[in-house]
Amino acid sequence: MNSDPALCVLIPASNEEALIGACLGALARSRGLDGWAEVIVIANGCQDATADAARAQADSFAAKGWTLTVIERAEGGKLAALDAGEAQARAGIRVYLDADVTISPDLVAQLHDALDTDGPRYASGTLRITAQGWAARAYARIYRQVPFMAQGVPGCGVFAVNAAGRAHWGAFPQIISDDTFVRLQFAPSERIAVPASYDWPLVEGLPALARVRRRQDAGVAEIAARFPELMRNDDKPAFPAGDKLALALRAPLGFAVYSGVALASRLTRHRASGWSRGR
Repeated sequence: MNSDPALCVLIPASNEEALIGACLGALARSRGLDGWAEVIVIANGCQDATADAARAQADSFAAKGWTLTVIERAEGGKLAALDAGEAQARAGIRVYLDADVTISPDLVAQLHDALDTDGPRYASGTLRITAQGWAARAYARIYRQVPFMAQGVPGCGVFAVNAAGRAHWGAFPQIISDDTFVRLQFAPSERIAVPASYDWPLVEGLPALARVRRRQDAGVAEIAARFPELMRNDDKPAFPAGDKLALALRAPLGFAVYSGVALASRLTRHRASGWSRGR
């Protein structure tokens, strides 16, 4: 191919053999993009067949004129994996996609259109939180309505930046919350939510929900401590007590689960370290 790609999709994947096929299959069904895309899967620290499962999708991308590259790294670590993928990326617009996320067909094109500008921009789609078990479903019912999730551009599982935006930082620092770090590189006026949706699954079970919530809280605290200058871009909406009470009355089980997970996270925060996974 002689022309440059319209955008690059970077997918770090560690032991995602069971999920990477669905992620890439949804990506291969993308439509409406003016140009072609490069897709880079970075299989890092895998002890399963993640890389082979990703390569099995190559024909689907070739049929639409896109390229699929699979990088295998013996070392784990999401941030180092992203750096390795970006070292091979050609496109200025970068989409960062988690391997357990499935996107709708119009998301890639809408992200591209939102970011096709000279000024620095950040974009994500319309988040659809999915859950299976009773605890995760109850938690999700409240989580969807938290102002930050309902009104902002959280970028959970997928976010994208243009070339001017990517110039805001160099290599990824070794941090817990890459999505918070990137989102706060941009003023609220530079963040765009496009209407196309994507599915972001919650972990299952109360212990896993508490571990992940603890890790999320620790990630935000780490950004505030290490990069305090970024907090000027934090526009997290307030969650007034009256709104919480109304939610509790509408969905008492969900609110009890959500509050219990938040409390467990605070009470056990000092024990948390490393990567927490619930699936």
